Amino acid sequence: MQKINFREQFSNVADACALAQSIVDTVREPVVVLDKELRVIAASRSFYSSFKVSPEETQGRLLYALGDGQWDIPKLRVLLDKIIPEHGVMEDYEVEHDFPNLGHRTMRLNARQVFYEGGADTTILLGIEDVTERHLLERQKDELLIQKDLLLNEVQHRIANSLQIIAGIILSKASTVSSEEARLHLHDTHDRVISFAAVQQQLSASGIIGPIEMVPYLKRLSDALATSMISGSRPVTMKVAGAAGSLSSRQAESIGLITTELVMNVLMHAFPSESMQGQINIAYDVDGANWKLSVADNGIGRPDGVFAQPKTGLGTGIVKALAQELNAKVETVAGPDGTIVSITHATFAATESRAASTATGVSALGH
Repeated sequence: MQKINFREQFSNVADACALAQSIVDTVREPVVVLDKELRVIAASRSFYSSFKVSPEETQGRLLYALGDGQWDIPKLRVLLDKIIPEHGVMEDYEVEHDFPNLGHRTMRLNARQVFYEGGADTTILLGIEDVTERHLLERQKDELLIQKDLLLNEVQHRIANSLQIIAGIILSKASTVSSEEARLHLHDTHDRVISFAAVQQQLSASGIIGPIEMVPYLKRLSDALATSMISGSRPVTMKVAGAAGSLSSRQAESIGLITTELVMNVLMHAFPSESMQGQINIAYDVDGANWKLSVADNGIGRPDGVFAQPKTGLGTGIVKALAQELNAKVETVAGPDGTIVSITHATFAATESRAASTATGVSALGH
């Protein structure tokens, strides 16, 4: 394709001038062409319209004298008198000023010094963008985000208080019922309310808005569960390991609830004796967009080493329902050395997790 340049297309000076003026007039933002003395050679239609001035009172006049001195701005003087001569160009230089008929405005300036081969004096192209409304919207957005964070913190605080009140009422009711079965159910409900409160508390600590880093979140959650569920005299410890990875706050909440259910199950079934030493390992592994949560114990497990068949208890239903929401599958493997429960999202490399490598597992969901 033959290249056509301006020199060949516009050999007539008048034609070239007409093109230059048309380009200036076409630009959407206000544009001013200045000579080396900073007098206005030409200005765009948008400049005249935006600043309520006419060509007659603009062209040939010093920029600083336009509109009763509205452009006599100290920062603009620095730009045109010092920065442009030294660097030849300046981009996104913001100035604030009170303009007649416009009020206080923030202008973003772009300037460029133009040199000519024929020996003509240099000129300066000055582009002006009014970013006042944009800055206002950005400030309003920041204020709304701050208000949302404050409101969310207040909601989280009230939820935590409400859960504590509910847990207290349930525990108080458990001490008054005569049925042992009802008492066990109430204690079970109390533990779940407390565990949900722990999940919410750790989500708040992680920063519930935006992605949640899973391993730090699970470590904080395991510490909270150990404090609330394992008495000081019981020799059971918990560890968390895994690869870096993050999920949405909603996904993290589901995984937190699953982890809590599995830990509760281990404490209820894997170590039948209060004096039995035990280890619970929680692992979170990542493979691209896929992830795998494993909760394992070294409890009594199943002596035959076959796949454990979880009972259809409340805990089983909760874990299955949460896993289904996460598009994940639940797998339980038990043997004489303990039990492992894995929650796997999509396909995962056929390697055992860190929890499995320690020869520990989680007992079948029976609560």
